[in-house]
Amino acid sequence: MRIRASVRTSGHAPGRDRGTPPGRRRPAPLRAAAAVGAAFAAALALTAAAPAGAAPAPAAAPAARSAQPVEYFTGPGGHPRHTTVPASAPLAPAARTAIAADGDVTPLVRNGPVADKLDVVFIGDGYTADQQEDFHKAARAKWEKMTAVEPYASYTKLFNVWAVDAVSHDSGVSGDPTQDVVRNTALSSAFFCNGTERLLCVDTAKVEAYAAKAPAADLVVVLGHSSKYGGAGYNAVSSQVGYDGIATASSDNDQSDQIAVHETGHSLGKLADEYDYGQEGTYTGPEPTDSNISTLGADAMKSQQKKWFRWLGQESPDGGTVGAYEGGGYYEKGINRPTDNSIMRTLGQEFNLPGREAMIAGFHRHSKTLTAEVPTGRPLPRSGSLRVTPLPGAVPHWYVDGREARSARGATTVRPAALGVPADGRPHTVTVRATDATDAVRDPSLRSLLTTELSWRVTG
Repeated sequence: MRIRASVRTSGHAPGRDRGTPPGRRRPAPLRAAAAVGAAFAAALALTAAAPAGAAPAPAAAPAARSAQPVEYFTGPGGHPRHTTVPASAPLAPAARTAIAADGDVTPLVRNGPVADKLDVVFIGDGYTADQQEDFHKAARAKWEKMTAVEPYASYTKLFNVWAVDAVSHDSGVSGDPTQDVVRNTALSSAFFCNGTERLLCVDTAKVEAYAAKAPAADLVVVLGHSSKYGGAGYNAVSSQVGYDGIATASSDNDQSDQIAVHETGHSLGKLADEYDYGQEGTYTGPEPTDSNISTLGADAMKSQQKKWFRWLGQESPDGGTVGAYEGGGYYEKGINRPTDNSIMRTLGQEFNLPGREAMIAGFHRHSKTLTAEVPTGRPLPRSGSLRVTPLPGAVPHWYVDGREARSARGATTVRPAALGVPADGRPHTVTVRATDATDAVRDPSLRSLLTTELSWRVTG
């Protein structure tokens, strides 16, 4: 695996991340999107599985292999749907060998050390060796469209973006334009998955192997080399690398970016779907744990101070006011959603206010409000210098042994001596703290995620 040198920063001058050691970040513990998986199960209890077909599958599917729930999209302005596909088989030795020799990594946007930023990984499929620059261009274009949507637009500085090359034998993906088209690609991408035309499946075991080549992977998007509308959301996968789900989308379709944005509502925001299937179905279970669906009506929510009560009556960016609208979580009745028609209900819409709040909290779970050039574990002389980069709008507060140096408030470069660290030969602690000042997060339990504190041991 090689990491190419081309770097484009987002919103500030290019520079080297001095705090980032070479190599990749230690993989995060095994994680699974359990809540979304349970929601899928509820959906499947209400809906029939998609009809089986002779479409090219992303991998051979033995009968004993377990089923994997996926979300797919029939059209740019439609409600998503769910079905199951055979889970991908473990990689064969030959596949592991091939992937080990492939997978150049190119940083597309770099805003800081991987430990401090949310790392987005794009992997291309259906691109030959001569088409990898086309993949990079498509990844940049998709990221530009994704970050035009709030709250991404206001938080671009929290992200690093990586492109991982997956060299395919054939150009394009299976099932494009028709069901009988079969192509040999690195990730086995295929439309007509399980007989559903717009469902763009991949071999998730291969995706995992390629994603592991990036320095870090918090969010994974697979771009199938196609202009045909389609995609999928794998939100019940388990990843040793550490990401919570995989989104697939057509690389050259102008509207497929909405699929990726919707899927990040699940993986980053931990949001439930806000649509139903238009069938007879009433939810009678306990209060869902998802922050954007509830059995409570607006009055009960307000009196009990639960769920999105802080947003009730507020104008929402997706249209109308926040309230309790019946239908959501795949049920027609018994479940309420915050607004009539957010992106978690229909593609092409905005996140509603509770959804934006959850997304911002999700961004901060993977990133920091404040990054520093000098690692916190490194002793610092009193005569040294500290430089930090805060999120726009966040104000650094500096402390010496717990007491704020008020004259340094807002400074991004300081010297411990000027902060007031005494020249007494004893160790002292310099701390900097900054909080994202957004008013889009009102829940106190989430606001704690918006503060970053860094400390150094200083000797005079």
